[in-house]
Amino acid sequence: MKFDDITLMLGEFGKYQKILYYLVCLTGIFTGMQMLSSVFTLAIPDHRCNIQNLENDTFEVQGQWHQLMINQSIPLVKDDSDNLVYATCDLYSNNQNTGYDSNGIPINASKQECDEWVYDKSTFKNTFITVSNLICGQELARANANMILMGGVLIGAIGLGVFSDIFGRKKALMVSAFLHVGAAFGSAFAPNYALFVTFRFLQGMSNMGLFMSSFVIGMELVGPSKRVEAGIIIEFFWCIGLYVLCFLAYFIRSWNMLQLALACPSILLFAYFWLIPESPRWLISKGRYDEAEKIIQKCAKVNKVSIPAKVIDQDSDEKTESASVIKMLTVPKLFFRTMIIYFNWCVVSMVYYGLGLNVGNLDGDIYVNFAINSSMELGAYLLCLFTLNKVGRKVLHASTMILGGVACLCTIFTVLYADESLYWITVVLSNVGKFGISAAFAIIYVWSAELFPTLVRNSGMGSSSMMARVGSMVSPYVADLGNFVDGPFGKALPLIIFGGLSVLAGLLSLFLPETKGRVLPETVDDAINFGDDEPIKKPSSNKYYMNAGYDPDVSNSGEFKSKDKF
Repeated sequence: MKFDDITLMLGEFGKYQKILYYLVCLTGIFTGMQMLSSVFTLAIPDHRCNIQNLENDTFEVQGQWHQLMINQSIPLVKDDSDNLVYATCDLYSNNQNTGYDSNGIPINASKQECDEWVYDKSTFKNTFITVSNLICGQELARANANMILMGGVLIGAIGLGVFSDIFGRKKALMVSAFLHVGAAFGSAFAPNYALFVTFRFLQGMSNMGLFMSSFVIGMELVGPSKRVEAGIIIEFFWCIGLYVLCFLAYFIRSWNMLQLALACPSILLFAYFWLIPESPRWLISKGRYDEAEKIIQKCAKVNKVSIPAKVIDQDSDEKTESASVIKMLTVPKLFFRTMIIYFNWCVVSMVYYGLGLNVGNLDGDIYVNFAINSSMELGAYLLCLFTLNKVGRKVLHASTMILGGVACLCTIFTVLYADESLYWITVVLSNVGKFGISAAFAIIYVWSAELFPTLVRNSGMGSSSMMARVGSMVSPYVADLGNFVDGPFGKALPLIIFGGLSVLAGLLSLFLPETKGRVLPETVDDAINFGDDEPIKKPSSNKYYMNAGYDPDVSNSGEFKSKDKF
């Protein structure tokens, strides 16, 4: 008996599957917290040079005497709004002063770079950046650290994905859990930049393995008609992780204590060793039918249904023939379609993480901005959950990409031409951009999986995931462009790039065919003609396929990839 038929007998989303699914969804909380913790731990607060020969200098003015010393030591420069502020990296050379004006500012004094700084502690007690003084010529350190984290995600997707296929989902889950916990605690106690980014690399690697392995375990017991919904619901747990991160960061203003607070709950992941079974689909694929049978019978018992003994046999293995996605690239029409899919994956990942990391660069309270940003993401997933199977993939993806892109592009007017008091408009537009791109991120996975024909679906989705990794590794550098480009334009530049690419990707996606209500392609030849005919409804007589969210060509492959949040 085919395994999907067994899940229908068990109940597609019975009590046992719900318990297992929601247990593994908890990993979304831990991974969400760690993936965007750098918004707070790597924040760069306002700063200036430390006044020479003043032992207790602080960024906050201690009194009139202190204000006079600051004026005598620190040059004034214009900020993005043409206001005079103290320089961040220079101070006056004391031995070349020719006198002071009425405000105590040196006249005709030369400047020199400093090697000690004081930081504004009104928002953060400290961050890794302030402790390590990674400023004034070392601004790339933050972008490099975030890029290394994303590089770890790439290696985790490849290495732990292969490990999961060979040694099992549960073993990959536990290896990822050990790496996750070790990297989380290691990051909290890292004494220098080299060790910090090493642990962050391992963190990214473990996050991908943890999210992927646990999600696959849960999904491989869910019935066919529930998989689209289950694929989106896990995103809500990711959002919970973002809210928890924001809550902890608000009350814990020291970077290493915050990192430690994020690390401590992850110890609970070790409980998965006793709570989570191996995936029965994987056991069947390895010929371990007796072990799979025990899990299925346990599921039947919890769900209070009866199924025949020895229901699992060789026919339960639903392996399908596969081929390389390179076949798609040999046909001009499919090459064009595949390039559009790749570009959308790259852009959606770049902009998603870019807007998340850019929260710290927006005006206003960072904690309020982050909470609103996370709420926009939650709203986007609710939109997808309730409309994806009604509106269709093409219209919803293109419209959300273009909406997010236009919102980001509009910030050029608010940053360059609006009054400084209207900074909140930029924040609103950035959050609208996050809403659109988060929705598009949820949609592109489902849509591209349906666009690739069955024979090349696995390699097509794998190569798409690789393109997403490229985008996420580039995003930290785009988000930090404001640190290298002076003036208001520098502040708007990241959002302009994110917006322009989003609009372009959204417009290009209109050249892709709709998949809702169509019989999906099995072979490359099917893919060539796919989209040229009228939609073909799935057979309504088949009670298994009546749910609009289920596509037998996608779900019966026996392969389940995680929602590629990373």
